[in-house]
Amino acid sequence: MLFGTLAGMTIAMTACSSNNNEGSPSANGNDGNTSANEPVTLEFWTIALQPKFNDYFNALFADYAKTHPNVTIDWKDYPLDAIQSKLLATAAGGDAPDVVNLNTEFANQLASKGALADLGSLISEETKSAYFDGIFNSTVFDGKPYAFPWYTGTQVLYMNKSLVEKAGLDPANPPKTKEELYEWGRQIKEKTGAAGYATQFSANHFPSEDIPILNEDRTAAAFNSDAGVAVIQNLKDLVDEGIILKDDANFDKQIQYYASEQVAFELSGPTFINFIKTAAEDVYNNTIAVPLPTGKGDLRYSNSMNIVVPKGSSHPQEAADFAAFLTNADNQTAFSKIANTLPSTKKSIEDPFFTQSDNTLEAQAKIASAQSLDKAQEYFLGVPNASDINTAINRKLQEIILNGADVKSSLDAAAAEVNDVLKNAEN
Repeated sequence: MLFGTLAGMTIAMTACSSNNNEGSPSANGNDGNTSANEPVTLEFWTIALQPKFNDYFNALFADYAKTHPNVTIDWKDYPLDAIQSKLLATAAGGDAPDVVNLNTEFANQLASKGALADLGSLISEETKSAYFDGIFNSTVFDGKPYAFPWYTGTQVLYMNKSLVEKAGLDPANPPKTKEELYEWGRQIKEKTGAAGYATQFSANHFPSEDIPILNEDRTAAAFNSDAGVAVIQNLKDLVDEGIILKDDANFDKQIQYYASEQVAFELSGPTFINFIKTAAEDVYNNTIAVPLPTGKGDLRYSNSMNIVVPKGSSHPQEAADFAAFLTNADNQTAFSKIANTLPSTKKSIEDPFFTQSDNTLEAQAKIASAQSLDKAQEYFLGVPNASDINTAINRKLQEIILNGADVKSSLDAAAAEVNDVLKNAEN
């Protein structure tokens, strides 16, 4: 997991905001202040951001009031579980909030059930184009956008420099593709006895290799094709060869394997750094970070938070205008600097904060992550009922890789389960 919310982070808090209104004009071409003479209160919900970020948001609200003096922001903050249950109860009704912070999976779930406002007529094309395409498209259904991307994260490749060099490889010229990564893992296994890396066997292996999880209209599974079978057979072969550890390793296990130098690589987000520094400082000091090699899909996974407008909002245009302001490039850049996250806006990564390095592992990872955003997308990418679909696929992959089940028949069985999930979602 790259990150869930920012609740557990220890971050020095500074007041930071922007007077730049880029990204906030509404689709009708006005200044975003659609009801200039009528007082409007927008109920704004976030996930676990108080009290750490009170100064940032209070400054941002004051900035917004300068150009929208009739709009008052009523900010409420909840834990993730609470915001999900509360929103399910109110999203389509008269008690709905106006602007809500959600992860992509839950945003997609609500969008597929018609509980979110279609933003297509509420925001301009300029606003839509401000975000990285793959991240923005993660919450687009049938050509209709349902969310503003906000802060995000991507995986990078952490490498044990000592193991890499012992294997006769040059860490200054790291692998760029998954095939090159596998070759590096093979050589490391032969020369040092360590495996390449540990991972979880999940549905994201398919889009990484340009295999769609669902068909084009998202009515049936598509991953159990001949090409999909070949991808999983190759994964199983890599595990049997010892290049990838034979363990469906969660994040905690991956840290243990890397800290004990049983593997040379870790595919993870920036949160990995603090864990490895605590678990094995000598390994941390011997680690470098580079952009994650890509498969045939030429993508890197993001894990994003979004801002949505529930369909039950009494002020959808004003809500969309504020959401666009909150997530514009200047405000995302400012938030990233205090929250140690990545922005989803293209202009933000031009800032020196994302380009200049002091050669620490933290700086290397930040720069490698920022350089990955042009290829970043959520692998669910508009898939409804993503959690249930992911679970069905993951279970069968574990049977294949850990227990030796037949690849084709297992994927067909997983596809049947996925099709049942999709049918049930329609009812």
